[in-house]
Amino acid sequence: MAGTKDPLPDQSRPDRRGAFILLFFALMAIGAGNTMLLAAVLPQLTREMAMPDWMAGAVFSLSALLWSLTSPFWGERSNRWGRRKVAAIGLAGYAASMFFIWLTGRLALSGMMTNIIVVFVCLALARSLFGLIGSAANPAAQAYVADRTSKAERQGEIAFLSSGFSVGSVIGPAFAAALVAWVGILSPALVTALLAGTMAALVWWRLPETRAPVADAVKLEAEISAKGLWHSDRVLPFLVYAVGMSLVTGVLTQVFVFAVMDKLGVSGREAAQYTGPAFTVGAVAVLLAQLVIIPRLHLRNKTLMWVGCIPLLMGTLMIVFANDFASLILSQFLIGLGQGLARPGFSSGASLAVSPQLQGNVAGLVISANGMGYIVTPFFGLFFYEYVSRELPFYLCAGMLIAMFVYARFGMKDGLGEIRDDD
Repeated sequence: MAGTKDPLPDQSRPDRRGAFILLFFALMAIGAGNTMLLAAVLPQLTREMAMPDWMAGAVFSLSALLWSLTSPFWGERSNRWGRRKVAAIGLAGYAASMFFIWLTGRLALSGMMTNIIVVFVCLALARSLFGLIGSAANPAAQAYVADRTSKAERQGEIAFLSSGFSVGSVIGPAFAAALVAWVGILSPALVTALLAGTMAALVWWRLPETRAPVADAVKLEAEISAKGLWHSDRVLPFLVYAVGMSLVTGVLTQVFVFAVMDKLGVSGREAAQYTGPAFTVGAVAVLLAQLVIIPRLHLRNKTLMWVGCIPLLMGTLMIVFANDFASLILSQFLIGLGQGLARPGFSSGASLAVSPQLQGNVAGLVISANGMGYIVTPFFGLFFYEYVSRELPFYLCAGMLIAMFVYARFGMKDGLGEIRDDD
């Protein structure tokens, strides 16, 4: 059909790199806020309030459900409204979410809100703004990059974009530890709200959007093609793997903070001095994988997926037997290395599996799958950790990683989500 071919007009524009860097910093703001929230705010706040550990994870669970439900919607909206507008909306929603988390925490610690159930509900609703609106940023950013890269460039550029989140994860825990020590456990949430709000304004005003939303005829064809996209044999294998990765990393991230407190015998406030550096080391490993290893080795997407499972499995099992901070640090390095290899594999593979007109749709599906595991991690992670066995969540993750390795290595078709000779 004439007019359906996407000329990708921005591939050779001199301002393309600047636009990618701006989105890099936007995702960095999200990455920093999420790790600060995980490492230094919610676990410590819930223990300060004498709330059950599983409530900290459950706050993320509702948000993850909304994230998974709305990410495909935002990916499709970015086709209609433009990537810039949707990315800015997502960042603004994230800023609002962090502000209301800060406000709830202030009311709780000051004694103005003392009922644990009320505090839990307010925290969950505040975090849900991230799942409902903040979920717009990631699919719009990924689709923006896919619009402006050739197939040969896409794996490297998506890895670069993903590393923005990782850079934020590097900065976040260390910065949060300092803020908690100097100002208080809620200060990282307020700083993140201000940072995300600033990035929303910069994306809205400064991100070049010279590629117009798709024409009506192309839009109609894309919508028809997008129906059932999630269960097509081109995309579903990447989504299945992404859900598994989400489940594993969700459990490991949420349970690790409490494991550090219990293994090292530190309190909620002191824990930030340990979890912050540990998450920082993990994020450095992600950067090593995405900015050094992937660009130099040029591995296939499928290979990145099964290779990434190996250090993830090693790091997971190391947490079980770790009794000192050095071992916990090393476990986070291995976990970060595995994530850094695997995530660009399935993200780039899914993008290469569809046409240019469906980049927003497939980006939304991938981001949705990335959040699905967090819906149930409080039950398979923190609930089992607190009430069944402190080792069980890590053994469950190890079993999942073995299954993912076998699936990616032997269950996926060769050449799926790769550049073909006729591309």
